[in-house]
Amino acid sequence: MAIRLAAGKLPAAHLASLVDRLRRHDPQVLVGPKPGEDAAVIEIGGRALVVATDPVTFAADRIGAYAVHVNANDVAVLGARPRWFFAVLLLPEASATADLAEAIMADVAAACDALGATVCGGHTEITVGLDRPVLVGQMLGETDRAGVLDKTRLAPGDHLLLTHGAAIEGTAILARERRALLEGRVSPALLDRAARLLDAPGISVVAAALAAAGAARVHALHDPTEGGVLTGLVEMAVASGHGLRVFADHIPVLPETAAVCAALALDPLALIASGALLVGAPPGELGAVADVLAVQGIPTSVVGEIRPRADGLTVERGGRVAPLEAPARDEIARVLERPAG
Repeated sequence: MAIRLAAGKLPAAHLASLVDRLRRHDPQVLVGPKPGEDAAVIEIGGRALVVATDPVTFAADRIGAYAVHVNANDVAVLGARPRWFFAVLLLPEASATADLAEAIMADVAAACDALGATVCGGHTEITVGLDRPVLVGQMLGETDRAGVLDKTRLAPGDHLLLTHGAAIEGTAILARERRALLEGRVSPALLDRAARLLDAPGISVVAAALAAAGAARVHALHDPTEGGVLTGLVEMAVASGHGLRVFADHIPVLPETAAVCAALALDPLALIASGALLVGAPPGELGAVADVLAVQGIPTSVVGEIRPRADGLTVERGGRVAPLEAPARDEIARVLERPAG
C-alpha cells in the first residue's frame, strides 16, 4: 500500500535516498544535488555558474517578490551575485485574469530591479486543477571558483551566527493571509507590524550574504527556509558531514513572531524563516562579520557550533542537552490546511 506524504518538504531520509540515486556524470558540476545545499554550481570557462530553483507554494500574496527573493537567496549564500531570473507562472483556470497576471509579473520585475537582476524568460499558462497561482522561479548568478561557499568548508569549532531572528517570512505570511485566525488573539497594531515584516526587514538576504562573504574568512552561508531555523541549522551540519550543537535559547524571536506563534500554538523555530541568514565561520572571524552587518543595521546572534561528527546533532535548552532532529514539517503547513475564514 502506498504511503501518503504530508504537505511540505519530502522527509529528509526519503529525499536523501532519492538524491543518492542521482549520478554526477559531468566533472564541470562542482556542487550537485545533496541534502542541505539549495543550488548547483557549474564551472564554465573558469567561472562558477550558480543555479537555484524554487517554487512559491505557501504564499498567495506577493508571490512575485517571494519567488525572486527565495531563489536569489539560494544563489547568494553560495557566494555569487544573483543576475538572471526565469519564471514559470501557473494561473488557476477558475480565477485567472489579465490583471492577476500583470500584478504578479510587475512584482517579479520590481524585485529583480531591486537586486540588479534581469528577467530573462520562462513560461506562463492557465492550468486546470489549481486553486491559486503557483510561481516557480529560477535564479542564476556567477562568481569565481574560489569564491564558492559550499558547506563542506565548515569545520568542527566553527560558530554559527544568525541574523535578525526566527520565522520572519512565516510571521508575515500568517499575518497577511490568516489574519482572521489571529484577530482577537493578537492586537491589530501588532498584526500590522507582523505583515510589514515582508518588507522590513524583508525576506532577502542577498546584501547580507555578499557583505558577510567579503568581510571575513567565512566558511559557509545558508538561508533557513521551510522547516525554520532548526531545519536550516541541521541542513548546514548534514551538508558539511559534521555534528552540531544548537543553542536554542540564543535564537532571537521577534515580538511579532512570538505573539503570532503563541496565538496559533506554533514553534517559531520550526516556522518558515526566509529573511534570516546563517553564517558559519571560525570564532575569530565572527567579529568582522558582525561589524559589517551592523553597518547595515542587521543584528546578529551566535546560535550554534559545528562539532565533530561523532558528537551527533544536539540542542541545548535551559542548560540541558538533548538529541536534535529537524522538524518533520513546517509549522505553517498545519495552519494553511485550516480554512482561511
